[in-house]
Amino acid sequence: MLKKITLLLMGLGLGIVHFAWAAGDPEKGKTFYAVCVACHGQDGAGNKALNAPRIAGQEIWYIERQLKNYKSGIRGANNKDIYGMQMRPMSMTLPNDEAIANVSAYVNSLKAKPPVATIQGDVGAGKAAYMICQTCHGAKGEGNKALNAPKLIGQQDWYMVRQLKGFKDGLRGTHPKDVYGMQMRPMSMTLTDDKAINNVVSYIVTFK
Repeated sequence: MLKKITLLLMGLGLGIVHFAWAAGDPEKGKTFYAVCVACHGQDGAGNKALNAPRIAGQEIWYIERQLKNYKSGIRGANNKDIYGMQMRPMSMTLPNDEAIANVSAYVNSLKAKPPVATIQGDVGAGKAAYMICQTCHGAKGEGNKALNAPKLIGQQDWYMVRQLKGFKDGLRGTHPKDVYGMQMRPMSMTLTDDKAINNVVSYIVTFK
């Protein structure tokens, strides 16, 4: 099973189209980030009470892609995606690609404390399940731009659980223009139930 999935991912990788990402100015991005502070925090640490994930230090290219997806309706337009719908109008405050590049560069520069674990799971079982994930996301969740896989290290467990469930339930990865989300959705299907999701996330949060 793992071998088949690995070959599938390699095949998908061959068809990936890469885009040149314009370098942003973090100082200019700081101005736009003022809108983001209310939910994501001054240091980008996130706020579970507001359903806002940790974004500090995330890869620039991934932040840019998600903001553009929100603006274009690729993400956050599904009326069942409550939290995505909350984020979409925030993306609209960024007038153009330059503004997106700038705020993404600023977010990448932020330093926040590692999140506290809130999900209980079987780390051993999660490690076994993660063998599929590491093909793209890396052995320690460091991510891989060449495979369009964001880094997972440093992300809150509750947010990762929600996103995996979102992919499984079709809230993400079903829009015809969400090329990379569509690649992720079948991977989420390898996690058979909530317990399996909690297990793999519990393993991911052990990465340092």
